Amino acid sequence: MALKLDDKFIWDFWHFEEAGVQHLYFLQADRAIGNPDLRHWNVSIGHAVSPDLRNWTPQGTVFGPAASPAWDDFTTWTGSVIHAEGRYHLFYTGTCRAEQGMRQRIGHAVADTLDGPWQRVGDGLALDLDERYYEEYAEGRWHDRALRDPWVLPDKIDGMYHMFYTARRNDGPLYERGVIGHAVSADLLHWQATAPVYGGGHYGQLEVPQVFERDGRWYCVFCNVAAHWSPAQRAQHGGGVSGTHYLVADHPLGPWTPAPGFLDGDLPCRRYAGKILRDPVTGNDCLLAFLDTGADGQFVGAIGDPIPLRRIDGLYTLGAPSAE
Repeated sequence: MALKLDDKFIWDFWHFEEAGVQHLYFLQADRAIGNPDLRHWNVSIGHAVSPDLRNWTPQGTVFGPAASPAWDDFTTWTGSVIHAEGRYHLFYTGTCRAEQGMRQRIGHAVADTLDGPWQRVGDGLALDLDERYYEEYAEGRWHDRALRDPWVLPDKIDGMYHMFYTARRNDGPLYERGVIGHAVSADLLHWQATAPVYGGGHYGQLEVPQVFERDGRWYCVFCNVAAHWSPAQRAQHGGGVSGTHYLVADHPLGPWTPAPGFLDGDLPCRRYAGKILRDPVTGNDCLLAFLDTGADGQFVGAIGDPIPLRRIDGLYTLGAPSAE
């Protein structure tokens, strides 16, 4: 087991590589809370480093909720880190106590090193919901307003930075509304929401997007649970599974479509919120995910070892690449 902390549950994470050092930022909560389902409301962001994605050295807590009252005084959830404009930028999800955590917004902090300290830009708020494109919270729909898990590309495209995030559209069947939202910025400070780059139709939500390119093809990794699949998807895939899958496109702005099958899923969920990364040991792509349900049926709350991936005709499957 690659990264396990005796005193903390660990789950969603994001990755940054610099000078051969693998940096992992992850959500964490004290195991002393007892019930792991409470971890989302007792969260901070931890940091660990590794030479090989296998042997990790924890660096402690690096970020957490703001002092009350603030838009992010309840939770600081999943995000991404980039280096641009001469600094490191952390984009993250926040919620506030005044709204009982039901409305998510996207925040922004900066640092001069990957070790921090991370300082909010102004009050930290980078992007709020644009109701022209995305669904606001309403009783009887979902338990929250989805605007979370920002993934920002480090390089401009057509003169703009691009942010991808999970959200829901305003119309359609409940379990077909999950979309990949999109926003643009010229300077990483001022963001403007646009229409989704993936308009949904297959899932009620897609969590923790990761967008990257390999050999001219673009991939958007996401995770979700079988209960949030559309009826058509569940019927097509034997009732569905919970885990990590991906969308494919020829351009980062789409059109995006789900890849055939499902990359890494099971019931009950074994691994979740996976990322496709370059394995520094093998030089090939691998899947890194947090360990969800263990053999005893209990939540594990740790990061697993890299799982080899093969890519054939632009599509990923689990398993090591064949020898040349």
